[in-house]
Amino acid sequence: MNIDVVVDAKGLSCPMPIVKAKKAIDSLQSGQIMELETTDKGSVNDFQGWVKQTKHELIKMEEDNGVFRFFVKKG
Repeated sequence: MNIDVVVDAKGLSCPMPIVKAKKAIDSLQSGQIMELETTDKGSVNDFQGWVKQTKHELIKMEEDNGVFRFFVKKG
């Protein structure tokens, strides 16, 4: 998978991970991929809801040692 931008939101609590993700994804072209890294457990539900509202595509989500990674294709 080719990642076009990585957003480091580790250590931030909601709504900051989504704010940073929105700013980053707005700079991408349709079809490009953003990776968001966060340590906020609340962001799991929040981010999935945000992706649905914005018509982007959540390709996958993974968790490793308390770091959540979301891979989103811009719609």
